[in-house]
Parts: sequence; structure tokens; C-alpha cells
Amino acid sequence: MTSTSNQSRRHFLGTLAAAPLAAAMPAAWAQTASLKISHQFPGGTLTEGDFRDRLVRTFAQQVNEKTKGALKFEIYPGSSLMKTNAQFSALRKGALDMSLVPLNYAGGEVPETNIGLMPGLVTSYQQGAAWKNAEVGKELARILGEKGVVIVSWIWQAGGVASRGKPIVEPADAKGMKVRGGSREMDLILKEAGAAVVTLPSNEIYAAMQTGAMDAAMTSSTSFMSFRLEEVAKALTTGRDKAYWYMFEPLMMSKAVFERLPKDQQAVIMAVGAEMEQFAIKAAQADDIAVAQVYQKAGAKVVDLNAEVVKKWQDIARNTAWKDFAARNANCAKLLALAEKTV
Repeated sequence: MTSTSNQSRRHFLGTLAAAPLAAAMPAAWAQTASLKISHQFPGGTLTEGDFRDRLVRTFAQQVNEKTKGALKFEIYPGSSLMKTNAQFSALRKGALDMSLVPLNYAGGEVPETNIGLMPGLVTSYQQGAAWKNAEVGKELARILGEKGVVIVSWIWQAGGVASRGKPIVEPADAKGMKVRGGSREMDLILKEAGAAVVTLPSNEIYAAMQTGAMDAAMTSSTSFMSFRLEEVAKALTTGRDKAYWYMFEPLMMSKAVFERLPKDQQAVIMAVGAEMEQFAIKAAQADDIAVAQVYQKAGAKVVDLNAEVVKKWQDIARNTAWKDFAARNANCAKLLALAEKTV
């Protein structure tokens, strides 16, 4: 028998051997893919570490199981795949498959995304969670879809302020301090309060506070712990009861990548993404409480906000950040109007 005949026979036998396996799988699962998920937070395991990393790992495991191994995932924590601020643009271009990233980090590229950290607009987890099915959420999803991005999990986090010196509670406390707000809109209310603003992603806060380049930083409860800011802070204003700082930090997917997948796989991704939302709320609320304990143990002064103080910040935001955002373009004006219906 010739070499060509042997190759043909082996190919035929291989096809026969594979046939029962292929027949047992849904047609959609026959298409396999390996997807990359990037985020800026410290890496851990399914059960230990920053909940955003745990959420991504749990999501990946469940999607893999539900698609019978057809969808596999590679997870890159700590901005190990690409720089933090490059993720959203990479999603839009299809150069990155998925990312869990603060939406407002894309504000320079897509102004509408700044609604994801609009001071005083969201003041509870319940209100934030309601966005998904409210008019504001549908409009935000439409805009992001046009920009090439699909929201897979709607995740909100409360935040506070860590300071090297005195705590920032009232707006007057920020006067003369160098503060990281986390978004253009947060920066506007800080400037109105008399602070000098510092702009950088959350994974760079530690170094800036350590060197004195920054006096205080606003970020999520989880990041206060994950980035070990208790080592460089003397005071913490928590978000465990009331807060005017809520960040939208969704798990997102490139629309180009999403649309290349079979419908069955798309459905699994969205279903598991929705399941992760309850996990996120519980974990975020637990971190709001845990962060206070971490900072107290480290010797920091821990204070909470009340409704009266939140309203003071909200009033400043309404006259500065909200107005500025609405004036950016028609989409921004519409988003803000729809969001105000939920306040």
C-alpha cells in the first residue's frame, strides 16, 4: 500500500472514531474558542482574593462547564496582558475578548461612559442594580453596543476616601488637598470643594500616596484592601452605610468577538453573566464592612457618612458634574435625564 493510501486510511478511521463524539454534542458546542479576560486587579483563586478576580474565574469556570468545554478562558489579572487604560479600546477593536474594568476609564474616548462614576447619581446598591432593566440601562447598553462593546455583568461598587492625614467627610475637608477622584466628574466636584485633583488608575494609588504625590484617594472598598492602601493611609471614610461614590465596573465583551460565537454560546455567556451580579452585590457589600475593620486594625481613623453629608456632595455634583456631563453631547444629556428618574 502506498504512503498516500495509508494516510487516507488513517484519516478515514480517525473520522469514524470522532463521529460518535461529535454526534453527542450540540452543533454549537462543536465550535471551540479560547477567550482572554483582562483586568487590573490582583490575581487570586476561585475562593480567595479580590472578588472581581474571583468573579471572573467563577464566570469562566461556569461558562466552560455549561458549554461542555467548548469555551475556554485565559485570565490575565494585574494588567498583565495590557495596560489598564488600553482595555476598553482593545475591546472595541476586537483585540481583547473580555475585561472587567471601571467603565468611566473610557471617558476620554467615549464621553458617555463617564456616567459610570457620576457623584451622587447612584446612592445605593439597589438603585444601581435597577439600572440594568431601567431606561437608563437600556440606553447605556445601546450606546456601548454601537461602540462595539457588550455588557455581560452589571456590577456596582460603593467607595470612600483614604487619606494620609485627616479624613475627608464634608466637602470643606478636601480644600487644599491633592485628591484622586477616579473620574472627570469626581474631579469636578473636588475642584469645586477646593482640592487639587490627581488622575491615575487605582493600581497606581499606592505609590502616589506613599511618595506624597497625593494626599487622599477615592476608590472602591475592595480596591482599598486589594492594593493595601491601609499601609499608607491614616484615615478612611467608608461607603458601608451611605455613599455618594458608586462605580459601575462591568464585565464586558467585545461585540465583534461575541457575534462570532454561535447563539447557544452567546446565551450561556449572558446567562452566567447575569448570575454573577448577585455574587457581586453580596461581595461588594461584604467588602464595605470588611474594609473598615482592616483600616481600624491598621490604626487608621475610620468614619462613616450620613444622609445630610451625602446630600451636600450631591448638591455640588448637580451644579457642576451633572451639568458638565449633560452638555457633552445629546447622548450624555439623555443618559443623565434617564438616570435622574432613578434618583
